[in-house]
Amino acid sequence: MFSRIASVVGAAVIVGGAMLGITSPANAETVPGCGSLPPIGTTAYVMSGNTKIGSVKQFAGCGKNYAYTFVWEGFRSTHSNWEVCVSVATGSSAPYSLEGLKCISNKADNWSSGTNTLSQCTHAVGNVKWGDNHPTARTSIRC
Repeated sequence: MFSRIASVVGAAVIVGGAMLGITSPANAETVPGCGSLPPIGTTAYVMSGNTKIGSVKQFAGCGKNYAYTFVWEGFRSTHSNWEVCVSVATGSSAPYSLEGLKCISNKADNWSSGTNTLSQCTHAVGNVKWGDNHPTARTSIRC
């Protein structure tokens, strides 16, 4: 009896969450050609008004830095056309230089090219563009 109640309650939570449009960011990312690595620095969030629509992370591995941007399902399910751009930014203060910049249309995520910037101060920069909107987020600077 208890397992049947737990199943019904669990199903209700899943359905209720789906109905509310609850979304979450990606958890474990695999750096292209390098494998699964933990992010460095803080995760930044691309915002549309007060709504998180994406996450930006920086990774170091295999002798390079990488930037990663993930566009959340809540945004993707309500938009038919967008572009996601991502890069590693170098320098400890503005103006920053963008390295490994890559843009791609209508994809859930995007990786920058690997950059030879491990000896420099860096952070990841990502944005999501649609129409006249192009909110941008950046992670904390890592030296």
